[in-house]
Amino acid sequence: MSVPDRSQAISAVETLLSYIEGEQADREGLLSTPNRVIDSWEEIFSGYKQDPEKVLDSTFNGEGYDGIVLLRDVEFHSTCEHHLQPFKGRAHIAYIPTDRIVGISKLARIVDLHARRLQNQERITKGIADDLEQFLNPLGAAVIIEAAHGCMQCRGVMKQNSIMTTSAMRGVFFEKSEARTELMQLIRSAPLSR
Repeated sequence: MSVPDRSQAISAVETLLSYIEGEQADREGLLSTPNRVIDSWEEIFSGYKQDPEKVLDSTFNGEGYDGIVLLRDVEFHSTCEHHLQPFKGRAHIAYIPTDRIVGISKLARIVDLHARRLQNQERITKGIADDLEQFLNPLGAAVIIEAAHGCMQCRGVMKQNSIMTTSAMRGVFFEKSEARTELMQLIRSAPLSR
């Protein structure tokens, strides 16, 4: 299957707008909507154009550090592959380095790489953990994601306050309960004043 060009994508959005019963796709407020939708999709789904190895390729000497490295509360937005509804939440990403550490912004970028695709939460969680394990070769990697899903809030069961949590534990975080316990204590610790 060939990838449609921009004009075909715009035409598809025009068709979808025309499908909405009672709507007038040619009214002033909607005239530029197909272009804006395609522009927004280029940003929203930019994760397909990124390579996780390049995101995590800039490492530094860990200077013997062998404790948990945790970046918590990394906000993200994604799109559910089942209904094209948004979901958003926060990710907690941890690893225990062997000899190399990665820049903190790289951990946030790897979340965005996976979130900026048509997704399900389980795949984002697993994908981030896989990348940490493959490209950082840590003693352990852990990813915990908490998210609210538009497909649960604005359609179907309409549960406004439900939060889905997923986790992936690798290496010592999977094998040793002490490592998991320490990680969970760090995640639950009181946030710094902002």
